Amino acid sequence: MENQKLLKELLMQVKKPFYAVNNQDEIKMITEDNVFFINDFNQESFSQIKAFVPAVTPETLGDEKFKKRHSIKYPYIAGAMANGITSAAIVKTMAENGMIGFLGAGGLPLEKIEENIIDLKNSLPDKPFGFNLIHSLGDHDHEMATVELYLKHNIQLISAAAFMRMTPALVYYRIKGIYKNNQGRIVTPNNIIAKVSRVEIASQFFSPPPMKLVNILLEKGLITKKEADLSQYIPMAQDLTAEADSGGHTDNRPALTLLPTMIALKNEFMGKFNFQEPLCVGLAGGIATPQSAAAAFLMGAAYILTGSINQSCVEAGICEDVKKMLCQAQQADVAMAPAADMFEIGARVQVLKRGTMFPVRAEKLYKFYNHFNSFDEIEEKSKKEIEEKFLQTSFTNAWNSTKDFFNKTGNIKEIEKARNDPKHKMALVFRSYLGLSSKWAIQGDAKRKMDYQIWCGPSIGAFNQWVKNSSLESHENRKCAEIALNLLFGACISIRSSILKTQGIEPPVGDDILKPLTKKEIFNFI
Repeated sequence: MENQKLLKELLMQVKKPFYAVNNQDEIKMITEDNVFFINDFNQESFSQIKAFVPAVTPETLGDEKFKKRHSIKYPYIAGAMANGITSAAIVKTMAENGMIGFLGAGGLPLEKIEENIIDLKNSLPDKPFGFNLIHSLGDHDHEMATVELYLKHNIQLISAAAFMRMTPALVYYRIKGIYKNNQGRIVTPNNIIAKVSRVEIASQFFSPPPMKLVNILLEKGLITKKEADLSQYIPMAQDLTAEADSGGHTDNRPALTLLPTMIALKNEFMGKFNFQEPLCVGLAGGIATPQSAAAAFLMGAAYILTGSINQSCVEAGICEDVKKMLCQAQQADVAMAPAADMFEIGARVQVLKRGTMFPVRAEKLYKFYNHFNSFDEIEEKSKKEIEEKFLQTSFTNAWNSTKDFFNKTGNIKEIEKARNDPKHKMALVFRSYLGLSSKWAIQGDAKRKMDYQIWCGPSIGAFNQWVKNSSLESHENRKCAEIALNLLFGACISIRSSILKTQGIEPPVGDDILKPLTKKEIFNFI
């Protein structure tokens, strides 16, 4: 028991390497290696080195080149959750603690994005941060307008999410301003961290920008001939997050197969194009405990990215009621539901199902859309249910509100298409319900609680189990940076424990060695 207690203390002192020495059938732990080798370890001694555990600290985890590229201390990203759920407050606290946060700009109006840009540039003049760019399948103009806003304000890092192919806006962002310095090296002012789950899309991000799109930008006068030429010597994204079973848009990929596949792809494309800067692959989806963070790094992840667990933190841009719901969730309390932004093609998002009817109702709407060519074709009983329970207004009123939204955003082509196609009109109204459901959750509209759309993966259940009976059990105590530091510190302990075990010495039994600590307590060890 005494030895186990000592082992726990040594493993938690992550900056200190130590030896396990077998001396006449007794295992001793040695931290002062010079003293040991000089005084105790000689030809007449019966001592044998049984195991060696190196120092493993949060700042040594991940890929050094990735950390240097983004000027961060720790290989950790707070991922962008749309509609401002990943708020300016989250971005600030991550930057101030040596990590990166991406503001969840998806779904926000341009003026709101610009407000956040100005706020963060003023608050973090010399610290790294980024903004999200989510693929706008039905509104390419908005996607381009968002990119133009980022270029206008010199936002040099974006997270590209939900892209199924490269788009003119994304290529424009990546290659605008590219040049060769005095040493002949290509400098790319604008950097992309892509988030993907499919090999075919990852291949596009690891390749140079498609020449067809480059030529379109050149013809429009958006880029120079020099920028167009240099674009073929860089990848679309230097860094790529392999997105496993996550909240929101997801293909529910298992991390154990996805990450090695993406790392192999990275190596293949480095060999194929011989880029001057290395490609890096990180992991997202399911990372919510020290053990899962350790597993990601041991598999070769350059960094880790979290999302669902940050949504339950005090800094998250979502209502208190949702944070409480998230704190009660278990791993099985999530479900797949139709996505608002890609409703017609059957894209899906992972959401919380406990405490809300949203997944069931959204699924019903998608089935109605698939089976009928207009709202009028639906049987009366189902139409009544949709109007009274889902829309809580008549279909006509819901359409008028939807039409007003597209008029305000300048997306007139959607209205015109709906006038000529009743099925598209039905899709737009159903999509409006899906879109509003996430806003009701953010705003905390108690009347629409049963319709809350809360993006969430099974990681929240694992996280809640880990922090049970600790200070992090309550949402009121959950702070993004403190959670991140706990995951990284715990990963260090887990890795050191694994190293010890592979050399034949059992690490301490019990989870208390990985229990969450305060930020101050963690810094006492690291």
